[in-house]
Amino acid sequence: MSVLEIVGGIVLLISCVLLIIFVLMQDQKQDQNMTSAITGGTYDSHFSKNEGNTKEAILKKWTTWLAVIFFVATLVILIIPTYFS
Repeated sequence: MSVLEIVGGIVLLISCVLLIIFVLMQDQKQDQNMTSAITGGTYDSHFSKNEGNTKEAILKKWTTWLAVIFFVATLVILIIPTYFS
């Protein structure tokens, strides 16, 4: 194994673990369905909407970037041995 493969493997491992953590940190979307109408479950306060959107937007952006890094690192690890062997 070359140094590039080892570094790529470390980047792949770190991005994979962070991607899993960020996906698990995201809130589930609350659908406004019949159950919430009957039980009175609503999330219409201004504070909860703004806080959720900001947190969700940041998590979504980081998740997207980590997914891109994960796929690029995977492709690089697969391509490097082909050209250097």
